[in-house]
Amino acid sequence: MKKLLFIAWGVVSLLFISVKSQAQATDGYEYKSAIGGRFGVANGVTFKTFLQGQNALDVILNFRSNSKSSTFKLVGLYEIHNDFEGAPGLRWYYGAGAGIGTYKNKETDNSGAAFSIDGVLGLDYKIDGAPINLSLDWKPEMRFAPDNTGLDFAGFGLSIRFAF
Repeated sequence: MKKLLFIAWGVVSLLFISVKSQAQATDGYEYKSAIGGRFGVANGVTFKTFLQGQNALDVILNFRSNSKSSTFKLVGLYEIHNDFEGAPGLRWYYGAGAGIGTYKNKETDNSGAAFSIDGVLGLDYKIDGAPINLSLDWKPEMRFAPDNTGLDFAGFGLSIRFAF
């Protein structure tokens, strides 16, 4: 678990440094990258960067726990953003990706690697003139883990990010 956390932190740090060095100043509703927190069924850190045009990469490092299990996971999502006519700063997006992490069943004390195939559908809003980005999305997943393989449709979350 400590190795996975160290590797995940390294990946997020490298992404942040490389994108920060390439970031261009933007005005108004546009932003190149954003980093912040994701809150919902799973809580964690999110980093979104636009690759080209409307295509973005969202990297999420999150933790989820309930009475039966806990999961620590790194998720990468490829997203395609689309503008809303007449609503500056507001976009809707969809995409897909995958996740890797660790899983622990609290009832049986079994644990192991956790893998997932993830989808995403959401709204993204950049506040005009402020370095704040908000995203509200639904992230269903197909999980592959010991004692916990199946579909999960409960992945709603709110991301609050600092945009640069």
